Amino acid sequence: MQVVSVNVGMPREVPWKGTLVTTGIFKDPVPGRIALRQFNLDGDGQADLTVHGGRDKAIYAYPAEHYAPWEAKLGRTLAPGAFGENLTTAGLTEDRVHIGDEFRIGTARLVVSQPRMPCFKLGIRFGDAALVKTFLEAGWPGIYFAVVEEGTVAAGDPIEQLHVDPRAVTVQQMLALIRDRHAPRDELRRVLEVPALAAVWREGFQARLDG
Repeated sequence: MQVVSVNVGMPREVPWKGTLVTTGIFKDPVPGRIALRQFNLDGDGQADLTVHGGRDKAIYAYPAEHYAPWEAKLGRTLAPGAFGENLTTAGLTEDRVHIGDEFRIGTARLVVSQPRMPCFKLGIRFGDAALVKTFLEAGWPGIYFAVVEEGTVAAGDPIEQLHVDPRAVTVQQMLALIRDRHAPRDELRRVLEVPALAAVWREGFQARLDG
């Protein structure tokens, strides 16, 4: 497993449906070693901090393995960072990675917190509002990390798995739990046992159990 590309970008205003929208989804590859801090990478930023960024969404990784199928589906060539990810990775896919797994990426230590749930700004990035639904239905959400230890990261860095969460809830399985309002209660309880589970989903899953 390794880092294919490190991508950053600051929020910018872009025209969308007759108005200007501020978004940080446009990320471009950068050379050299980049500081990876508690809430983001140096040179990176999010526009709406009520739904983006924060501890549980500090770093977003997207598997390079999904690029070829997306290029075939969309009929265009995609550069690293196309999905707004900070890290384009190889060997780190949603069906193999669990919520609560920890990794050494570069010199930083990260823990998996949740899958990505796309918002309308992904549609802005591709100039197609329908892509949000297509992305969700594809089942390739990418992986959000919280930062356990700050460090630096660069393209080509190895990704070392340090801990496998014993509950064994993959990122792909968690996406299914989010989408299925009738998910088995024992599966909800299992993911709630993961200490690294993002707070928003801990509250949401608990509310579903209590309701």
